[in-house]
Amino acid sequence: MTAEQYRAEFDATVTFSNGGGLRAERFRVDVPGPDTSERQVTELFVASLNLLMVERVELTALRLFAEPHKGTRGGPSDLPAAPATGGGTLVELSHPIEAGMVTYPGLPAPEIVPHLTREASRELYAPGTEFAMDRISMIGNTGTYLDSPYHRYPDGTDLAGLPLSALVDLPAVLVRTAGSGIRAVDVGALAAVEARDRAVLLHTGGDRHWGTPDYARDAPYLTEAGARWLVEHGARLVGIDAVNIDEAVSGGPRPAHTLLLAAGIPIVEHLTGLDQLPPTGARFTAAPPRIAGFGTFPVRAYAWIPAGISRR
Repeated sequence: MTAEQYRAEFDATVTFSNGGGLRAERFRVDVPGPDTSERQVTELFVASLNLLMVERVELTALRLFAEPHKGTRGGPSDLPAAPATGGGTLVELSHPIEAGMVTYPGLPAPEIVPHLTREASRELYAPGTEFAMDRISMIGNTGTYLDSPYHRYPDGTDLAGLPLSALVDLPAVLVRTAGSGIRAVDVGALAAVEARDRAVLLHTGGDRHWGTPDYARDAPYLTEAGARWLVEHGARLVGIDAVNIDEAVSGGPRPAHTLLLAAGIPIVEHLTGLDQLPPTGARFTAAPPRIAGFGTFPVRAYAWIPAGISRR
């Protein structure tokens, strides 16, 4: 038996932070169920129209009713099926780790050396059999890496304690500010997206300077207000393609780390390739090894785009 689906109808008045407004009458969106809150309906309305710079939304004449979903953008039917159900495209979103590379200025570069060379291994195995075993020494903040709450808080969840549900096959939503000249990703850039239970990926374009001094100079970042908005709207994970999710000021505060990790929301920094993803519809994975008593470690971050979903 197919579960009953619900929609919402309402009038709306929108005020924008940069001036002006919008009125809608008898607007309809798909909703998760009959107990959907007014706040959730508001978020779905903003996401469905991809509204930016929203300061306030007032709903009136709100009613929920049973009706099949129509495919509202950002709504409950907008989540794609898991990769096992069909074809699609895998997109690499992480930087390779190489000996001597600089991830964050001032932090040590990784050292990669052989533990057992192929030549030496030939003496240990039958003729024609050889292996290479290598050793790496690096700080956890190397390449594309994930921060667990333990990175910021001594009693926070460490890498070993993070559930796979917070790291693997998450529905992703993109916040694009690349090319806009805007460094600070603030609430105005976030308000149009549905963040709840999703990986919110900040496509700032900062990765174009990866491996150069400009990567850490005037880099994009998430504001304190933006981080608080993501916590309040139930983001599952937050990622950014820049040198730090906070403004990288030496000795400065780190409000985005502080707020997100306090809420148990993992952070992935130094992503790349976000320009290849659609605004919605992709699924995101970034899983580090299960290391106890450790807060940060590199990940192989990637996204799966189901067949039939446009990248634009």
